[in-house]
Amino acid sequence: MHRLIVAIALVSLSAASCASAPDELSGFVRTPLPSVADIALPDGSAGGTAFPMKAPPGELLLVYFGYTSCPDVCPTTLADLKTALAALGDDAEHVVFAMETIDIERDTDAIITSYVQSFIPGAHGLRARDDATLRAAADAFGANYKVTKDAGGHYEVQHTALMYAVDDEGLIQVTWQFGTAPQAITNDLRILLRRV
Repeated sequence: MHRLIVAIALVSLSAASCASAPDELSGFVRTPLPSVADIALPDGSAGGTAFPMKAPPGELLLVYFGYTSCPDVCPTTLADLKTALAALGDDAEHVVFAMETIDIERDTDAIITSYVQSFIPGAHGLRARDDATLRAAADAFGANYKVTKDAGGHYEVQHTALMYAVDDEGLIQVTWQFGTAPQAITNDLRILLRRV
C-alpha cells in the first residue's frame, strides 16, 4: 500500500511539473539573442520612410528576406504565414509583418508592396536602395542571398529561407526554417505574445 501511495505521489508530481514547464518554441532560438535594433530599411509601402527592425511596444515584428519572382519558397512561406495568422485570431492584430526584397533591381517599391500585401494585408514591403545596406541588414539577421545576372540578362537568385520574430527591443526571439508548419508558427506566436 505504501508503494502504491508513493507511486501515485510521484505521478502527480510529474504531472504538476509538466503542467508548469515553460512553453517550448518550435523555431530555433540563438543564444545570446541577436539584436537588430540598429537596423532600419526603406519601407516601399510607405514612400521609402525608414522602417526600424523593432516591433511596436507589446507586439511582434516578423521579418522575411525574399523576392517576388521566387517560384516556390517565398509564396509558400507567405501562404503558411497567412494561415498561421488566421489561426491566431484577434491576437494577429499584435503581429506586424515585413518582407525585404533581395532582388532590389527588379522589385520596385510598388512591386514588393503589392506582392506582400496580396498575402498579408497591411504588411510592409521593404526595399533597400543599395546592396551594401541590404547586405548589412541580412548579416545582422543571419540571412544570406546571392543575385547574379548572366550575359543574356537571365537572373539567378539564391537565398536562405528563414523567417524571424523580433520583439519591441529589437531582439530576434525565434527563427523559423522553411517548411515549419503553420500551426507550429501559430503556437510560437501565442507563446511570444504572452512574453512581450
